[in-house]
Amino acid sequence: MLYKQMKYFVAVVESGSFTEAAERCYISQSAISQQINALEKDLGVTLLGREKRRFSLTPAGEYFYRHSRELLEETEALCKETLRIAGDEELRLRIGYLRCYGGQELHHAIADFSAVYPEVSIDIVNGTHEELYNLIRFDGVDLILSDQRRAFSEDYVNFHLIYCNCYVELSIRNPLSSSERVTLEQLKRLPCILVSSKEQQENEQDYYQNTLGFGGNFLFAESPEEGRLMVVGNRGFLPVEDVGSLPQPSPTIRRLPLFSNERQIQRNYCAFWQKERSNYYIEEFAETLRKQFPQDIGS
Repeated sequence: MLYKQMKYFVAVVESGSFTEAAERCYISQSAISQQINALEKDLGVTLLGREKRRFSLTPAGEYFYRHSRELLEETEALCKETLRIAGDEELRLRIGYLRCYGGQELHHAIADFSAVYPEVSIDIVNGTHEELYNLIRFDGVDLILSDQRRAFSEDYVNFHLIYCNCYVELSIRNPLSSSERVTLEQLKRLPCILVSSKEQQENEQDYYQNTLGFGGNFLFAESPEEGRLMVVGNRGFLPVEDVGSLPQPSPTIRRLPLFSNERQIQRNYCAFWQKERSNYYIEEFAETLRKQFPQDIGS
């Protein structure tokens, strides 16, 4: 318990706020306050001088903070080295991501993670929502990057990355491309181009049609590049999500915000992994990935 209390105390001091520290540690504000109070009670000293909504470090608190940081860093290094020595085989981290995802954040996260943990071999696979869901369920991957299409059970960690806005890409030959935005109602007579494998086309169409409310016919592409070529040919529109560094479309394509009920549609992107299979490297990669995304465009 002392380790967690030290971690919470350091987070509070470095954040300058109980609220921000609670978000950083993924617990409630009341819980982190209780842990700090329990820490002071166990030590028999006051670490934080409280005045209304502000606090300051006491001399004892300053000492405890400085040495807690050192101990936490040493503990982290100890855990890392223990895991490295314990691995009889080459350490692997298996990552899955959505086939329609086109941002650079995953690339940057892998590069940063590999620079710090060169001992870990990283395997990458992409797929549709359902393919990734089955991979994470049956131990085909360790972590997936996906939007929160389905509510995962309490057996999974839902590690929030970013709320992203939804857009559609249209050919400049389409009359709607001159608009400032488009709605689901305006798109219902246009074919919707979805990126999906042949095996998952029915599931993708069902989700976009019956859950999101897309009308019209559906066309399918094996990759985002193929989908954009179909857009250039004015065969329909391609739904896209502004997940990080979404590349700009070509001059022959117009990207427009997608609205429903006077609000731009948003999606919640997360990293998911099973709690019982969680380990140091999965958690470190998730944190490395989170740092790549701007925080946060809105909720």
